[in-house]
Amino acid sequence: MKIYNHLSEFTKLTNAAVTIGTFDGVHFGHHKIIKRLCELAKINGGESVILTFFPHPRLIIDPENQDLKMLNTIDEKAKILEELGVDHLIITPFTRDFSNLSPQEYIANILVGQLGMKQIIVGYDHRFGKDRKGGMKELQEYSTILNYGIEEIPEQDINDVAVSSTKIRTAILEGNVALAAEYLGYYFSLYGRVIKGDKIGRTIGFPTANIFVEESYKIIPSDGIYAVTVAIDKREYRGMAYIGQRPTINGMTRNIEVNIFDFDQEIYGQYITMYFNEFLRHDVKFTGLEALKVQLGKDKEDTLEFFKKIS
Repeated sequence: MKIYNHLSEFTKLTNAAVTIGTFDGVHFGHHKIIKRLCELAKINGGESVILTFFPHPRLIIDPENQDLKMLNTIDEKAKILEELGVDHLIITPFTRDFSNLSPQEYIANILVGQLGMKQIIVGYDHRFGKDRKGGMKELQEYSTILNYGIEEIPEQDINDVAVSSTKIRTAILEGNVALAAEYLGYYFSLYGRVIKGDKIGRTIGFPTANIFVEESYKIIPSDGIYAVTVAIDKREYRGMAYIGQRPTINGMTRNIEVNIFDFDQEIYGQYITMYFNEFLRHDVKFTGLEALKVQLGKDKEDTLEFFKKIS
């Protein structure tokens, strides 16, 4: 899959099958749309193109609202789309100028003029152009003039996509990572750099790697303890992750830490990926480090038991 970080980097195709969207999570609901896109491209002897926007359009249209959190970083999204067989991914900024394009300009100049669109897949309620005035009516009106076909995704399928995205975010914010995985079709993950902590975990026999997630827009699961799989240098390890403010030691900041089983390498500064397999328990304040140590021992037993069940 070829990736373009701006529309200006893309060379116009002669036969592009196009769909447009944020595709956050690239979950099962999205798979139906993307697979159909790839099928159409193949049937018509063309190439599949996904046009997506970064940052998210809502952050541009409503800059005061910074509450929007995404299931995927842009790199995670690209990796999944490549695995699904997409030929071209255009990640372009959603600017004020872009939002002010009329529906006619959007179709003629962007979709046909810059992408070379011969086929478009849209949802029944897809809106575009200035003030979202463009829709199926405009696409049909210009299809004969500009020589492209349209395939509309049924209302139920689009509703399934919207409902799934909402349910996934809710599940993750509640710590229900197992349910999120059912909707996504894969385990939710966090990717970040290992930074230095205060090394308290080492003193009680549970050393942890502190993870810094650089993308502020990435959704973070609820506070608690999780069974996780950790990918480091193309190898996978099992472990248990902690998210929270460490109330036992009166912590002031929210931390993301992971105790990696059977691992003692120095990884400060490296980037690792944590896959959230199962929620174990909520974060609680203990009477002291000794009580915390005892509970962490139980957490490790629960984690190992979980992995035994699914192996």
